[in-house]
Amino acid sequence: MLSSAYNTTWGKSMSDKTNVIFICTGNSARSILAESILRQAAGDRFNAYSAGTRPADQPNRFALDLLRRKGHNLSMLSSKNLEIFDRPGAAVMDFAITVCDNAANEECPYWPGELIRGHWGIPDPAAVNGTDEEKQMAFDLAFVRMQSRVLQFIDLPIGSLNAPELMQRTNQIGK
Repeated sequence: MLSSAYNTTWGKSMSDKTNVIFICTGNSARSILAESILRQAAGDRFNAYSAGTRPADQPNRFALDLLRRKGHNLSMLSSKNLEIFDRPGAAVMDFAITVCDNAANEECPYWPGELIRGHWGIPDPAAVNGTDEEKQMAFDLAFVRMQSRVLQFIDLPIGSLNAPELMQRTNQIGK
């Protein structure tokens, strides 16, 4: 259910936070970065979540090290299965944004329901082989790209756009 920030027929008050879930297969790197960036950048306006269809046991250590260096709170971060958001009492999402990179032929999960969907494909830094320095560079690049997209997202004039416009603008951020 979308908030009334988008359209008064959606049923939430303007004071309610917008729920955003970032989805990836493993929920260990890109979706974790996105969740943390959104929470830190606009936590007063958004509830940020992440999940995966085949989540890793835990977030990638390079992602956590990077977020720690950037001053992010890591206490709420964990790799989760997308199914936990389909249970009774789970938060109802307003946006579902996939962050896997289709160009690399990665499986990109789909979130059902009536919400705004977006795709922000970013190459998987966890797939980089090489030295720890090369891996960290891949995570740094993924962070910069994701941060740019999240900041563009929070600057969208959400209250003045209808659902199709929001979907178009959200997807445009990922191009």
